[in-house]
Parts: sequence; structure tokens; C-alpha cells
Amino acid sequence: MTQLGDHGDRGDRRGRGDRGDRGDRAERSEPDRAAPPPSLHAALSAALREAVRGEVAFDATARALTTMDASNYRRVPLGVVAPRDADDVSAALSVCRAYGVPVVPRGGGTSIAGQATGTGVVLDFTRHMNRIVSLDPTARTAVVQPGVVLDRLQEAAAPHGLRFGPDPSTHGRCTLGGMIGNNSCGSHSVAWGTTADSVRELKVITGRGQPLTLGRDWAGAPEGLRPLVEGELARLRTGFPALPRRISGYALDALLPEKGADVARSFCGSEGTLGVLTEAVVRLVEAPRARALAVLAYADEGAAADAAAGLLPYGPLTVEGMAADLVPSPADLPRGGAWLFVETGGASEAEARAGAEAIVRAADVRDALVVTDPAGQHALWRIREDASGTATRMPDGTEAWPGWEDCAVPPARLGAYLRDFRGLLSAHGLRGTPYGHFGDGCIHVRIDFDLLTEAGIGRFRHFSQELADLVVSHGGSLSGEHGDGQARAELLPRMYGPELVALFERAKDLWDPDGLLNPGMLVRPARLDENLRFAVLPRKPVDVEFGYPADGGDFSAAVRRCVGVAKCRTTSVSGAGVMCPSFRATGEEEHSTRGRARLLHEMLAGEVITDGWRSAEVRDALDLCLSCKGCRTDCPVGVDMATYKAEFLHHHYEGRRRPPSHYAMGWLPVWLSAVSRMRAGAVVNALASVRPLAAMAKRLGGIAPERGIPRVARETFSRWWSRRFRDRARAFVREAKRGERTRGPGAGRESVVLWPDTFTEHLSPAVGRAAVRVLEAAGLTVLLPPTLRMKSPSVGDGVSKAPAGFNVFMPHRRRRVCCGLTYVSTGQLDRARTVLRRTLDLMEPLLDAGLPVVVLEPSCAAALRTDLPELLHDDPRAARLAAAVVTFAEALERHAPAWTPPRLDRPVTGQTHCHQHAVLGDAADRRLREAAALTGELTGGCCGLAGNFGFEKGHYDISTACAEDQLLPAVRASTTDTIVLADGFSCRTQLEQLGGVRGRHVAEVLAEGLGEGAGEGPGER
Repeated sequence: MTQLGDHGDRGDRRGRGDRGDRGDRAERSEPDRAAPPPSLHAALSAALREAVRGEVAFDATARALTTMDASNYRRVPLGVVAPRDADDVSAALSVCRAYGVPVVPRGGGTSIAGQATGTGVVLDFTRHMNRIVSLDPTARTAVVQPGVVLDRLQEAAAPHGLRFGPDPSTHGRCTLGGMIGNNSCGSHSVAWGTTADSVRELKVITGRGQPLTLGRDWAGAPEGLRPLVEGELARLRTGFPALPRRISGYALDALLPEKGADVARSFCGSEGTLGVLTEAVVRLVEAPRARALAVLAYADEGAAADAAAGLLPYGPLTVEGMAADLVPSPADLPRGGAWLFVETGGASEAEARAGAEAIVRAADVRDALVVTDPAGQHALWRIREDASGTATRMPDGTEAWPGWEDCAVPPARLGAYLRDFRGLLSAHGLRGTPYGHFGDGCIHVRIDFDLLTEAGIGRFRHFSQELADLVVSHGGSLSGEHGDGQARAELLPRMYGPELVALFERAKDLWDPDGLLNPGMLVRPARLDENLRFAVLPRKPVDVEFGYPADGGDFSAAVRRCVGVAKCRTTSVSGAGVMCPSFRATGEEEHSTRGRARLLHEMLAGEVITDGWRSAEVRDALDLCLSCKGCRTDCPVGVDMATYKAEFLHHHYEGRRRPPSHYAMGWLPVWLSAVSRMRAGAVVNALASVRPLAAMAKRLGGIAPERGIPRVARETFSRWWSRRFRDRARAFVREAKRGERTRGPGAGRESVVLWPDTFTEHLSPAVGRAAVRVLEAAGLTVLLPPTLRMKSPSVGDGVSKAPAGFNVFMPHRRRRVCCGLTYVSTGQLDRARTVLRRTLDLMEPLLDAGLPVVVLEPSCAAALRTDLPELLHDDPRAARLAAAVVTFAEALERHAPAWTPPRLDRPVTGQTHCHQHAVLGDAADRRLREAAALTGELTGGCCGLAGNFGFEKGHYDISTACAEDQLLPAVRASTTDTIVLADGFSCRTQLEQLGGVRGRHVAEVLAEGLGEGAGEGPGER
């Protein structure tokens, strides 16, 4: 038996150990009707701190983070306890029982029916009770604690050729305890069943503190359970529908003698209402050595559903279905309106492929695709897994919600059910796109319910009642995967009848006679239209600075985007993914995208967090947001926490003094421009090299003492450009006089505008010089933005003082274009707006000329593409400039398509810039590297410096942890001849300061490959 160490106990990381110490620092009385008396609140908190060794958090942050799961529901808990072991669980239950306070066990908080929310004390198992205790490859079992994330178990089992069978789409963040509580399934249930099929033994503690070990033959059954079952054998044998995905209600039929009287199996799906799980023995299955994926295309979802059951005799591992509505771009899928994803396994790739091809031949399809390449399969599976987030928006942007997320019918009836379901949607004027586990007859769907108005909530209720009847008429289960929770428990009598539901209540009372555990779930439930999480949000749009175009200008709607699927809580990234680096560094919910969205939700609600934009809790949570924008792309629903952070900081500090770093780094373009005007770069560098002076400057500027101050260039990029322009002009005049020139330099060639961003201009002008050389070698004429607003078209040389005419004799102040990035990232949005309007004034003639704008710094390009039009949404020029922005690689591909870069034949490593990944895309960059024979893949994640973030005091450790996540290990693993690519100034600085490595912009690499003399103009030879 293999003994495994701790798989994820993050108790000693930043913030984990501080929760209990900070106590009730932000605690306030809630205006909610159910708010507990302050004396109870304080007494309960003190008693729990005395009784348990784990953290006890009753502060506003902890409570706000656990008001919701991934459902439509919201309940405000009294506090959160993170038990260290089973003794802590028992102690916490004892205290809560003495005070008459409910207890809610919680794992990853991804439940979709509301069962992970409650008004009492939440037990958070993800902090400490998250270990794989042991793994026995011979017996094919593992012993796990409830807080272990499924992917950690899969990683531990994989070296032995094993895996845990069920695999929900949230596998990167859902916990085994939550899976057992909900009896989760996933896409492979046609092969390996539900979680209940994989459970061997469970250790639980009842509401009265009794430890039980549950198993077969009545093992661990509480007193009275066996007589109850034996007195109702006939009802239990006839009252449950026979289908693979029947999750609703208590699985009392697992206690029948012919089913082995399996108490552990019966406990699965009880949603924390019968006992608190502390350890589980689970079965592992043999993983196929090879897999193939057949993607079968059909005309519509009905045709796909009709075909699904007929594929089951071929022994597939999965039969998943989805329609075109959920696919942003179907380019990688075979031609059709809906698809079945059918996975096959085998001992070899040939065997797996043969199985997939047999299914293709047997299926009546429009088109089909068989993929055996693991990377190709992963890319296709990601389309399916992201559907849970994609489905939260209709194609027109309308919000859609769970509530009927996962009902199931017999697979042979799925097509008929879907047609009836569509008819019911139409009758109620609702829309939704079904997808899910077609081979098991289980359908996921999010529907555009109006959960904000009384009329809309009434329609939600009536539709739910009618749909419950429809599911039952097809022999189905109200829940086929995610459990009943509050969403469906009220309707269980329609499925089981009042007598069987009464039996559920009697069983609940035997397990939990005090009603301590997760009350309101499964039995004696709350109404399905109570406790809706949207009810507390403001009904009128909040006054904000950004335009939020995808949310109708409504900040509340933007915050509502987070539906809690928690993709941001994964501890590793795949491919070029980024989200969420701060969570991976800290393991803290409040430093995840979801956690921050929850705090913003509660800030708007004003119950737990009562001081609005002035909230210290929200400020502290956003403090470790790197503004990497990874969530904008990686979050399935497109939460953009970088924008929300900028918005919050703007309001939080409005009319107040800001942190020193906001002035030091937020105004960086101003300070560097002043140094340039005074030609004081050498002086500044010399002073920065004197340690006492540098330390004083960093202390005054709020800069981390561990950081080195980047050196300022002796000659700015624009000054080099001006000198070069004059030299070329003089050379042209000389050659023209000698009759050697008849056309000006660059005449007849396509022109592009090169953006002199702050970092290229003042800190790394070599990148700009290299870019000019490559762009000109590619046959393009490079211009710079003007430094004066011109009424007539400018020459775009970055040098002109004014248009010809009388104005040339008038005094003018030269200005530089700026993307406003440093002001936006520090929330100085008024200043950012001023800077951006000035930039638009300067750029207007070039926009009128339709010239592309090449931006070398990815973060600046992203700011111009997104922040500019969203901040100046009332200025049409903003959208024009955003549309004109191209990256260096895009400029070469679009405007010099015939140019061939030098062949370098070198391996590369490094990291795709987080803003490049999130906003700009890197397809053109990949093609450019391929054309230049630069081989190798760049990692995902974030470098951790992220502009001002890594320089700010207090961020150094987190910044370093982010770099160690992906970037630095990749660089260390590279060979000596590997080129380290880093297009962002922050990335290059991080590499230099933490790794002692010189990162290079791709423009520098290509310029070096051009060789001597290539691409040079007059005056450069």
C-alpha cells in the first residue's frame, strides 16, 4: 500500500492562518430579519475557537465568501470553521448543537441546487481535511478525506494505471466529499457509474456526535434505520424509477436486502443532511491505455438524443451531447447542428480508434471526426466542459440560470423528452440550450428565467412545477447529477408521492433527530423560489465609470456573471491558460475570481458588507488581484476582475489619499517623461545604484524592498527615432542632389504606426529599435504618432512640431500618446480618461487615414483594445483606435504577408503574456514563430510581476510564487541554446530579477536573425 503525503493542505499559506486571529474585525450587525443576536454571535464564535484547533472565522469576509454556491440561492452563514481532523468536526458539532445552530458541510462550493449554503456554521473541508490518506493499487482503492479535489486523486492514481470513475466537468475544483454528498457522476458514468457505485466505506459523524463507519450489511446504520426499512420493503421495491441517473431523494432502496443493505451507498446523495463525512474508502478503476474520441454530427439535438441510446451496446466510455448554441466557434467540429462526443478505450491507439470507427459506422450521422491525439482530444473536451459556463448566456447576451440543471429520463426516451421540453419552454416564453450526458439520459440546461421581478419569479415557479410533471411522465428523476437541494426538493412529492417523501423524513429524523445538519434540504425544504441570490441586489444600475457593454452598462449584471462554477479555483493551468494566479499562490477563496465576485456581490447587497465602495474587505481581497485579465478569457462566463478592480479602486479612493504606490507607479509615464525632458537618465540610474538612496525611494514610493529599480534608458526610443529620422532625411537630400534618389524613403510602401509605449520609450528602447528594423525589412514604412494635435493630416514621424502655416510660430507643448494602463490598473480612472482623450486627439489624423497601429507591449495593446473603448464608451474615436491596434506578429502577417522571416532554428521557452492570452490572442505569434523555425511551446500562467503589482510593497512573495508556478520552472528546464521569449517588459524584468535570465521580445530575436545591414535605411550603413 502506498502512503501518500499531504495533497493540498494550504493551512500555512498567506492568509490561511490569519483568519482566526483577525476575528470579528469587520463584523457588523446585519439588517437581515434572521440576523442573530450579537450575544449569540459572539458566544458561538468564542465557544468554537475554544473547542476546535482549526480556523474559526466569523468576520464579514469569511461569511460573504460562503453565502452562495453555484446555484440561484443565497443564505448568510454565522461563520466558517475549517476543521483539522475528525475530532475538530465532532467538537464543532457539539458546540453548534449546544447553541441550536445548524451546520452545513461544504467542499468546493460548486453545488448547483443550493445545498452548499446555509444560515448556521459552514464546515470548510478544503483547507486541512484534503489529504489522500493512502492508495492501494492492488486492491484498487484509495482512502481520502472529504476536502481532496478530484484531480489530485486522479493524479495520484494515474501512475498505477488507475483512476476514479466519475468525473464531473468541475473535476479541477470539486471535492470528493461534495461528490459523495451529491452522488456526482460526470461524463464517464456510462462506463463507471455514479459516485455511489465507487464508494466502499464511509466514516461519518452524526449530528449528535456519534462516529459511524458505513458499509454493507447494515454496517454503521443508526439505531432504528433497519426496522424502518424492513417495515417498508414493498414501497422501497416499487417506489424508485429504474434509470442510471436517479439522484433525487434519499437512496433508501440501497438498503434492500437484495442490494446488500449498503448503508454507505444509501448515504451518497444525502447532501450533508444525515451526517458529516470525515473519510471515505473509494474504488478505483483501470484507466484505458489509449483513447479515441468520435465526434458525431447531427442536424439538431433531438436527432442526437434519439441516436445516443443506440450507441450504448458498443461499450463507449462516454456519450455526451451538445448543440451548436453552446459552441462559440464550431470550426474544429464536424459539420452539423448538434454533436455527440463518444469516447472509446483500448489497450492501444489502434484498438481505441477501431472502437471509435465502429461507432461512426453504426451511427447515422451527417459528418464525423475521430481523434486519437491527446492534445486534440483535450481541446475538443474543453468545448464540452466549458458549456456549463457558456450556457449561462444566451447568444444575444441574455442571462440564463440553473434550476432545472440536470433532470434525467431513461436514455431511450431522451429524444421524446427533449421535444416535449422544448415545447414547454416555448409555452412559457423561455429559452435554454440542453446539453449533457445523453448516454445516461441526463440533461443540463440553463434557462433565461427572469429572477429579478415578481412576475418573472412566478413564471419560474409555474414552469418548474410543470417541468417536474413532464420529467415524471417520462419515467425520469428531477435530479440526475447535482442533487435536489432547494431547487427541486419541494417538488419531490410529484416524483415519489407523499408516502415515500414521508419515509424520507422519518429516515432523516433517525440520522439527525435534532435537525442540525443542513436543514431545508431534501426534506421539509424551503420553497424553490425563496432565498434567491438576486433579491438583495440593487434594482437600479449602479453609477460606474466603465461602460460594461456586454452587461448593458449595469455593474450589478457584470458581477452576476459569476455563477460559481469555480474554474478559477484550479491549482494548475493547462496550455496557455492563466486564471487565477493569486488563488494558485495562496489557496485562498477570497483571492480567487469567484471569491472576489462574491465579495462584490455582497458589497452591492449591503447586508454582510455594509460600507459599499469603502469596504476594507473588498479592498483586501482585490489587493492580490494581479489584473492579469486571465479570467476575461479563461472564465467560462467572462468575468473581468481586472476591470472590476479598477472600478472599485476608483470609487474606494475617490476624494481620499491613495497608497504611495499609486502615485509612484500609477503616474510612471509622468515621472519617466520628466526624467527624459531633463535628460537625467544617467543620474537617476546612478542614484538608484546607491543602496540607502534606493531603499529610501522604495519606501517613499510603496515599492517592495526586495525589488530592484529598473534602469532608465540613456536615450529614449523617440529620441533615437528623431535622430534617425533626421539622418535619413539628410541622406535623402544628399542622394537627391547627386541624382541618386528620385523618391523619398518608404515611398510606395504600406505604412504602419508604431506605438511608443512607456516601457519601450523609456525602459527598453532596444525593443522598439528592433521592431523598426524588422518592420522595414518586411517592406513596411514605419511612422510614429504625432506629438501635437494637428488640424491637417500629419506625416506621422513623431517629430513634426505643427502643420504648415501661421501656427508654426505659436508656442506648443509636445505631448505623447499613452494607453493609460498604469492609471487604469491603479483605479485612477479620471486621470486615465484625461490621458486617453488627449491620446485620441493626437491619433485622430492617423485614424482618419486608416493606418494600423502596432503596439509592442502586450499589456498596452490590451488596454487600447479593451479598457479604452470601455472607459470612453461615449467617444466613437475610442472604438476606432481599438480596432486599429495590432500586435507585432499581426502587423507582419496582415500587412507584409509575402515577407518571410529569417530561419533561426532555435528552441524557445517562456510564457505567453497574460494580456496577450486574455485579450489579444496568440495565433499570429505562433505562426510567426513557426515561420522563423522557433520551436517549442510557451507556458501559461502569469509572470507575477504584472505591471505595478509585483513592485508594490507586500506583494513580493505572491509575485514570486506566481513566477514559480509556470515561468521559472520552464526556463530552468530549458537548454543553454534556448531563447527565452518575453514580449512584456514586466515578464522580462521578472526573469532578470528572479531568474537571472535575459528575456527577449520576439522583435529582438528576429532583428538579430536578419544579419548585418538587412533592413537598414540611409544613414544607418
